[in-house]
Amino acid sequence: MITIGLTGWSDHDTLQLSSKHKLADYAAHFPLVEVDTSFYAIPSPKTTANWVSGTPDVFRFVVKAFQAMTMHKEWKDYYDSEIEMYRCYMDAIAPISESGKLKAILFQFPPFFNCTKENVQYLRHVKEQMGDLPVAIEFRNSSWYSDVNYEKTLALLTELGFIHVVVDEPQIGTRSVPIVLRATNPDVTLVRLHGRNQYGWMKANSPEWREVRTLYRYNAEEIAEWADYIKHLGDHSKEIVVIFNNNSGGDAADNAKALQKELEIHFDGLAPMQMDLFSEF
Repeated sequence: MITIGLTGWSDHDTLQLSSKHKLADYAAHFPLVEVDTSFYAIPSPKTTANWVSGTPDVFRFVVKAFQAMTMHKEWKDYYDSEIEMYRCYMDAIAPISESGKLKAILFQFPPFFNCTKENVQYLRHVKEQMGDLPVAIEFRNSSWYSDVNYEKTLALLTELGFIHVVVDEPQIGTRSVPIVLRATNPDVTLVRLHGRNQYGWMKANSPEWREVRTLYRYNAEEIAEWADYIKHLGDHSKEIVVIFNNNSGGDAADNAKALQKELEIHFDGLAPMQMDLFSEF
């Protein structure tokens, strides 16, 4: 099974018919979305419950972990204790999880989160905090996939039951990781496609990073290449979830549609397109 989605539902102009119903419009095209806003602030349970009620039964969410859960920030800057932070996050995702619409919680670690004994222990700590919830791990430091650590990293993810995130991103030394076509969870493997804009990727601390970081459009040859990769991964996990994050220039939706066509897959149970509401008149 292959599922395709995008990062967010608000920034894809080619999918939007109404500024008031962006999630519904999005859900007419794709059966899954990655929630990026939860990285910056933990949403309220009321908000996530609205997401659940506003999407079809087949719709699923990949929800990013809060930035202090992935060590981008300090939990002390937001909460009185780490326990409180995790409790708030758990409360936030409860409506999604309890509805059966939670595909994974994405822990995207920063480039400075390298392969050390302390960070390995933190991954075990994450497992203790998240319990049996589906957790996907994305690294941004190449040390996890060095010749010495490669197999150990994948074995650790397998041991903890974590979903390996296979990424496509610009290669800029230690601050990025290669394409590693390996599954660590028999049920799900997550693929995130960030584009290959090396210049934009290096401007992470620039005021214009949002405009250039993922400014990239995959060509037909690259889409076909990833279709083959995804088929390979499908031999090792029951479901491959593919998320296009190359949206600085609004290319994600078109590339996702191109991959869907290349793989010859159809998504059933999507939300009705708004134009269909008037088709009988």
